[in-house]
Parts: sequence; C-alpha cells; structure tokens
Amino acid sequence: MSDSLLRRKSIVPDQHGGQGLARTLGWPHLIALGVGAIVGTGILTLIGVGAAKAGPAVILSFAIAG
Repeated sequence: MSDSLLRRKSIVPDQHGGQGLARTLGWPHLIALGVGAIVGTGILTLIGVGAAKAGPAVILSFAIAG
C-alpha cells in the first residue's frame, strides 16, 4: 500500500507510447484561480482592518455591513 502512495508518474512520454501527465487546467481554471486568490487576499485584509476598528465584534460588523 505504501508503494502506491510514493509512486511517481513520469512527466516525459515513456517508451511505450504513454502520454505522461495530462494537462487538466485550461485558461478558465487558471483565471478562476487568480481571481480567487485576489478576492481571498482582499477578504483577509479587510478582516484585519475591521478587527482593528471593531474589535471582537468584527463578525457582527461584517454581518451588518453585508
């Protein structure tokens, strides 16, 4: 069982005509990852700023603002 967890698949095509690793992410997926990273960073930054102003009631202040 541990052999299957540590097994690696070759990136380059093998001699038997295999493809190696398949590309599964297209441009829409990469754009979604980028947008998610930017939005997530903005949310975490706003929570830090809100905690400085609202203190422990930051969750309540976000609920009221929403």
